[in-house]
Formats: sequence, C-alpha cells, structure tokens
Amino acid sequence: MTKAEAAKALERFADGYNTAYRESDPAALAGVETGPLQAMNQPGVRAQRVNRPDGFPGYPDLKLTDAAYTIPKQAGWPKFFLADADSNRDENRWLLLFTRGGADEPWKAAYLSILSEDEVPEFKTDKDGWAEPVTPGAGPDLAVKPGELSTAYTDYLRTGEGETFAEGQATSGQREIRKKLQRTPQFWTEYVDQPAKPPQYAPVALRTADGGALAFFAAHHAEKRTMAEGFRVGEIKDGTAKALVTGKPRTWLSLSRISESAVRIPAQGPVEFLNRLEGVTSAKGG
Repeated sequence: MTKAEAAKALERFADGYNTAYRESDPAALAGVETGPLQAMNQPGVRAQRVNRPDGFPGYPDLKLTDAAYTIPKQAGWPKFFLADADSNRDENRWLLLFTRGGADEPWKAAYLSILSEDEVPEFKTDKDGWAEPVTPGAGPDLAVKPGELSTAYTDYLRTGEGETFAEGQATSGQREIRKKLQRTPQFWTEYVDQPAKPPQYAPVALRTADGGALAFFAAHHAEKRTMAEGFRVGEIKDGTAKALVTGKPRTWLSLSRISESAVRIPAQGPVEFLNRLEGVTSAKGG
C-alpha cells in the first residue's frame, strides 16, 4: 500500500460520492462506500431518488484536498488506511477510513468523521513511517478494547451506568434528550440500542503517539413514538424518514438509525467522543 494508491482511492471516493448525489444513484454510492458509512448514507440517496428522480444537476461537488494518509503495516486481509483531508464543505477535516477485503476488491470508505484540525491526533509510526493498527480484541494497555466499544456504548445509553465514556453530547447529552422525550403530554417514546457487529460493522483503531488509540465504531438505535389519545403523528420532519416511511403513521412512528463515531481511547480514564454521525435507515408507521 502506497500513498499514491491511497490518493487514488480518495479521488475515486469523491467521484462516486458526487455522482451518487448528482444523479440520485444509490449504486454509485455503493461502489465507494461500505459498512457503517454506506448504511448511514444509502437511505439518504434512496430518499433523494424519491424526491428527485431525475437527479440533482446543481449538486455542489465535494472536493477533498490537502490530504494526509496514515497507513498501518498489515499482513493479510482485510486492510485499512486513514485519509485526513480538507473539504470544501467547511473549515473542518474529513477523516475517511478506507477498507479493502482482498486484492481483487476496490478500496471503500467505511467510516467518516469530521474533526477540527486541532482534534486530529498524532499517530504512532515506526522508522519507515508505518502506523500501528490495534486489532478489535487487543489493547490490554488501553482503557477499553476497540471491539468492546459498541456494546459498552449501547449499554450506557440504555442504563446510564458505568464510567467508560466521558460526559458530552454523544453520551450524557443523548440521555438528557431522551429523558425529555420519553414521556410528554402528547406522546411517549421507547428506545432500543444494539451493538453493531462484525464483519459488516467491524471497529477499526490506530495507535496514537500518546500511547492511546483513535478508534472508529458503529451502533444501532431504534425508537418508537406512540401518540397519546387524541393526538396524531403529524408531519415527519426528517427528510429521509419522510421519503422512505412505510405504512401510514397515525398513532405511532418507528425509526431505525445507525451511528458511527470516532473516539479517543486513553491508556487510563474515560473514552472521549471526537465525532458522532447518525442517520435514519428505515421508518415505519401505523
């Protein structure tokens, strides 16, 4: 794996991404995305196909420039590398984690995290510039093994117990939002969280220079909102859910989502969320 090959993979991703949104073409997106990122973005393109069957010719192309590549030394398959690029969407950096299952398969982006330049960690590298991967079950010197993140996170969202994660928008903030929506005069909401499992949703981690690791993982989330007597669901505000909903939401609406996150795992202490993205994957009403 070379940086030149990584650059071609990043360019191919941008081309496929732009084609997908310009032409409302889910197949184009499937050609350059996989895993959690595809699961999160594919429903949005399908919804766009419903709303814009002829495409979106004026779609502003995504441009990724000033890219840096972190390539771990790996034997066998699957392999991965991290691209850290400037995007024309805002002033942040786009971190795209690419994976490849075999020599006859293309590189596809499995995770995306959007970080400020100051949030991008320094990675541990050897004298030849190779980064160090952390396998899901490894990392005895880390506060949490990468393979345990999804289960730990969904357990926390369900119970609020434990000290695995630092407080913040993705953790205590999520529980505060849910608490406010759990029961109101108009409706009540039930939540179900489940870990996202390999091989489709395999976590990926890289050792950082401070002895910790930057890890990417996914999780599944579902909610069902049931209206109180005399109330109706009303207009669905989420565009993807509105385009893809099945059934006729009158007294209840159920949404399934997937989240994908980038976290900093220290040697000791709580895991810190750097970025969390979430998208609707399906919707049903009745």
